[in-house]
Amino acid sequence: MMRTRPLKVALLGCGVVGSEVARIMTTHADDLAARIGAPVELAGVAVRRPSKVREGIDPALITTDATALVKRGDIDVVIEVIGGIEPARTLITTAFEHGASVVSANKALLAEDGTVLHAAAQEHGRDLYYEAAVAGAIPLVRPLRESLAGDKVNRVLGIVNGTTNFILDKMDTSGAGYSEALDEATALGYAEADPTADVEGFDAAAKAAILAGIAFHTRVRIGEVHREGITEVTAADIASARRMGCTVKLLAICERAADGQSVTARVHPAMIPLSHPLASVREAYNAVFVEAEAAGQLMFYGPGAGGSPTASAVLGDLVAVCRNKLNGATGPGESAYTRLPVSPMGDVVTRYHISLDVADKPGVLAQVATVFAEQGVSIDTVRQQGRNPGSGDEGAIEQGAGGRRAGGGGEASLVVVTHRAPDAALSATVEALRKLDTVRGVASIMRVEGE
Repeated sequence: MMRTRPLKVALLGCGVVGSEVARIMTTHADDLAARIGAPVELAGVAVRRPSKVREGIDPALITTDATALVKRGDIDVVIEVIGGIEPARTLITTAFEHGASVVSANKALLAEDGTVLHAAAQEHGRDLYYEAAVAGAIPLVRPLRESLAGDKVNRVLGIVNGTTNFILDKMDTSGAGYSEALDEATALGYAEADPTADVEGFDAAAKAAILAGIAFHTRVRIGEVHREGITEVTAADIASARRMGCTVKLLAICERAADGQSVTARVHPAMIPLSHPLASVREAYNAVFVEAEAAGQLMFYGPGAGGSPTASAVLGDLVAVCRNKLNGATGPGESAYTRLPVSPMGDVVTRYHISLDVADKPGVLAQVATVFAEQGVSIDTVRQQGRNPGSGDEGAIEQGAGGRRAGGGGEASLVVVTHRAPDAALSATVEALRKLDTVRGVASIMRVEGE
């Protein structure tokens, strides 16, 4: 039997996501009530600038006093979609103190202070749900928190930022450079006027911190996530990846150490084989690949941003939280019982693709190979391509580490692909290469993942 008294919801923020949440709550009110077992009522909407609130929202619900709204005492659930650290953090903890559960889409806050928020929710017997904070409409947080709670997750590998995936996909499919692809992403609304959070990897790093904490039952803060963006990825890198049968993606990678005593979390561009499921993720879509001991390999795919997809995730959490409220229960809290340390990036072992600008003369390959050997980094393949007309090496060649191919005195691009090695060893190798007179510059370094 359905309860007649409605559950009251306060909405903090009414931008692209918030306005879509409000719209769906209104247009799908009967369906939501049937699924929850009670009506849900939008009881207030807190905004900074009332003049920018979209049509369709009752003006009587609008307020600029978010603190007063969450302190009302009759609010059952607070939906926070304002983003940032403050005032969101204070508003959420205040909501808990005054009897409300919280649904949030705030990845930055959860990555920085998720532990504090979970503790506040537990102290006051309230729920904290945040499916929308990681990958938009893709159900990922709940499967990790609940469906895989009895399994052991060892690795999470994903594309969790649609803006960067669109840019890299455009560079791959059209041959565009980074700036041109970014301009198109901006024109289409995929990139913000200031794209720094996306293209420098901050957005993905926040999501990686959240995913690592849930997957490995530990605490990972955003400052512990190694972060690199895509601003240095060139058309030459994309073309070189293609020659290897790979494509370039900005990946969020969270791994449990083989001995189970530590974890790593990192975000950086990487080459992945075209045969890997993530290689086929195009445009602004997201996808996350999860490896668990019992379940094996799982892939979650879908739109990772935008008003409607994010609102879908928010409303899914709203339904779950409201059901808990009616049943006098709470959902899963923070499960960080292991306290695993986050290993430094230098401990990460993977393959590498290094592009060097070198003098095109006899003995250069041997010198380069010697440096790699001295640092304990094994070379898989080498490709040398002459850059100046008449250099004697206009075409590219593929050979093993023992090759001693030389050109005719111009400049060349030397591409080295390694076997798996620690990141620290690769860094030492690059430092030593820069000291060689025959190495004019290190054009790019990119990891090779997913093999």
